[in-house]
Amino acid sequence: MITALDTVKTPINRAGWPFIAIAALLTIGLFLLWEPLGWIGVILTAWCIYFFRDPHRVTPIRDGLILSAADGTVLPVVEAVPPPDLELGDIPRPRVSVFLNVFDVHVNRIPCDCRVLTRAYRPGKFFNAALDKASEDNERMCLRLKLDRAPDGPQGEIGLVQIAGLVARRIRCDAAHGQSFLAGQRFGLIRFGSRVDIYLPPGATPLVIEGQRAIAGETVIADLQSGEPPRRGVTR
Repeated sequence: MITALDTVKTPINRAGWPFIAIAALLTIGLFLLWEPLGWIGVILTAWCIYFFRDPHRVTPIRDGLILSAADGTVLPVVEAVPPPDLELGDIPRPRVSVFLNVFDVHVNRIPCDCRVLTRAYRPGKFFNAALDKASEDNERMCLRLKLDRAPDGPQGEIGLVQIAGLVARRIRCDAAHGQSFLAGQRFGLIRFGSRVDIYLPPGATPLVIEGQRAIAGETVIADLQSGEPPRRGVTR
């Protein structure tokens, strides 16, 4: 049972503790040097704690559901050829991209029950991750995922790409070749502001809209067993 306290408490991702410790030590030093500077250190430490928060998520469980891998804002949903690193061929696929600003949760989650077929890292540039060219030119980590209980071939595989942004300089990916995951499990993190692209099977219908807020491990971005038409949205 979830208590009122559980809705307030937020776990911290272990990758953040070194940064929090450094910020705390810096704060102590600043207080010793000059008290007003120490309060700036307190703000910096509090921001580090906030940035590396890692809240629990309630993940929908059903065959065919593809979930968002990141918290953030959905960018334009387009048909795009996957990066060659994914080995998904040159047929355009629906691409759902989520942009993470520095205030979003940056822990990334697996979008479906799957197995990692390919893992490929490519160094690159650091354009603003909200720009479309970031998918082609920026530093990235690519995962090709085979969906559990899905047919072999293009219809049973998706691409997942972590992309570094203008501020981000570090991609962390804990998924290994051949490793199996359940939907919603954590697999990585990007510091500090970034983008995650998901390439759906050909012909799949994305169920999210540009400008919508997505939540990693919770927001359904596609349902491979549904014949629902593309959704439309309006800002209200």
